[in-house]
Amino acid sequence: MFARMRADIVAIKERDPACTSTLSALTNYPGLWAVWWHRVTHRLHKAGWVWLARAISQSVRHHTGIEIHPGATIGQDFFIDHGMGVVIGETTVIGRCVTLYQGVTLGGTGKERGKRHPTIEDNVVVGVGATILGDIVIGHGTKVGAGAVVVQAVPPSCTVVGIPGRVVVREGQRVETVDLHHEDLPDPVVEMFRTLQHRIDRLENRLARDEDRAQEEGHPAFSSGTDSTDTRG
Repeated sequence: MFARMRADIVAIKERDPACTSTLSALTNYPGLWAVWWHRVTHRLHKAGWVWLARAISQSVRHHTGIEIHPGATIGQDFFIDHGMGVVIGETTVIGRCVTLYQGVTLGGTGKERGKRHPTIEDNVVVGVGATILGDIVIGHGTKVGAGAVVVQAVPPSCTVVGIPGRVVVREGQRVETVDLHHEDLPDPVVEMFRTLQHRIDRLENRLARDEDRAQEEGHPAFSSGTDSTDTRG
């Protein structure tokens, strides 16, 4: 048990340059305490002490801002950076060396029973505010971009961005042309407005050509300074 706790602290030091000491890890990383308490509640949950396990997990959520259902299965070297707003559902399975940032949700898609939450394989990184929903598998070594909403399984060694999440890099090869800087991932709202602006520009250009053609042909509705409506009484 103590060896695993030491490994958790080492994982924080290795993945976050802001962590400069063991004391810092123990006092400034609520994700560490959330994971430690989850191991307690997970054992209680498996032993049939479901209500007590949930009660403790809710108390931990109050103090850390991180909600991990006692039924979730979490592997070694799991790291939650910052952590506020992280939610991990009951049937979630998380592999080794997984990193989650703040605001991540590993949730279900409805009231179905059985396995209804994601499986996150080894060495996956899930960015700020990302949401992964349903009984899907996120392949090992995958990176999920900030704000992405993933509702379909993702192969190993991919990068996923957008709403809904789409693969833009697979095994080091770019699938589509997009800037993959962590701080500058594609914004679906901006992309929508760009598409609308492009369509408006095309319509305006077409209307301008039609007006020019009509004026050349002497159409009264487009003649300069001419009103096609006869207002004489």
